Amino acid sequence: MPDLDQLNRRAIGCLLGVSVFGLAICGPTYAAETIKIGSVLSITGPASFLGDPEDKTLKLYVDKINAAGGVAGRKIELVVYDDGGDANKARTFATRLVEDDKVTAIVGGSTTGTTMAMIPVFEEAKVPFISLAGAIEVVDPVRKYVFKTPHTDKMACEKIFENLKLRAFTRIAMISGTDGFGTSMRAQCLKVAGNYGIQIVADETYGPRDNDMTAQLTKIKNTAGVQAVVNPGFGQGPAIVTRNYAQLGMSATPLYESHGVASKSFIELAGAAADGVRLPAAALLVGDKLPDADPQKKVVVDYKQAYEASAKQPVSTFGGHAYDGLFILVDAMKRASSADSDKVRDEIEKTKGFVGTGGIVTMSPTDHLGLDLLAFRMLEIKGGGWTLIQPGS
Repeated sequence: MPDLDQLNRRAIGCLLGVSVFGLAICGPTYAAETIKIGSVLSITGPASFLGDPEDKTLKLYVDKINAAGGVAGRKIELVVYDDGGDANKARTFATRLVEDDKVTAIVGGSTTGTTMAMIPVFEEAKVPFISLAGAIEVVDPVRKYVFKTPHTDKMACEKIFENLKLRAFTRIAMISGTDGFGTSMRAQCLKVAGNYGIQIVADETYGPRDNDMTAQLTKIKNTAGVQAVVNPGFGQGPAIVTRNYAQLGMSATPLYESHGVASKSFIELAGAAADGVRLPAAALLVGDKLPDADPQKKVVVDYKQAYEASAKQPVSTFGGHAYDGLFILVDAMKRASSADSDKVRDEIEKTKGFVGTGGIVTMSPTDHLGLDLLAFRMLEIKGGGWTLIQPGS
């Protein structure tokens, strides 16, 4: 793929009617000047609470970037496909982005399942892919062309267990979704629990189409010595768990959810039962509560205001993941002075000190996420809103 300077010279050659780099025919100048960025998102379907804000965010900020002159004078052309949460469709669209649309890079992949289906396509084509999915398996093991922006499920387990340890809770139960994210996070929690002195004394699961988890929660309720419950999962499942939890009179036992529910829609679905639930999440949800000296405050407050004014709906961390992915990519293209996929990939990997909605990102050849546990904030839902738990509580 030609770099930005080559494309500029080619466009000038077309305007003068001369051959450049052996090209006898020039296409439309505008098409030659655009940089194509692809995206496959779950805009509709069961994961639309992820894909819809991601889609809205990408379109909002691509328009802003183009209005400000684009990338080194070149406009971004955003190509978006909706997989509806279907991994097979995601893979088909991934192939289309590579073979037909010939994109420079991809920001997308709303779920772990759709992301994992697309990875082989982008790896084989050597096109950088910044995923918006949560599971650690997206970037562990590290793949040359695959990156991601959300905190991992392993980090969520560690942040939750940190808080459990502070509260002297050592005996917990888990109830996990069997979707890709829930399965992965459950495995990560089981793996790291011992590092925090946590004993898992009950371990239940539920399917993505289950609409009542009373039976599983009753088993947990009847298990002796359970001090807290952790629910790895995303989508409607955790909201059902939370409602059933309250219905069974279990609210005196602390309930922890994952960052997979970090949106206002979870609170709305769970209703009053959500009060008291704790979860690790990005600073975005509590931007107005951050101290002015926090380096993320301006980024998250500005994004929240811009998104809510445009989308007419509450901000979520999921749209924030798309914001981070887009600007990590744009910054990399600017540093590379190129739209060449390999050069852009190399610059993404060199990302250092990028202040995003999810944290401060510093990547390396062995770390294609670039976040640590400090990027997570522990939140508690109170009165239908987010509150920031102070360190040590």
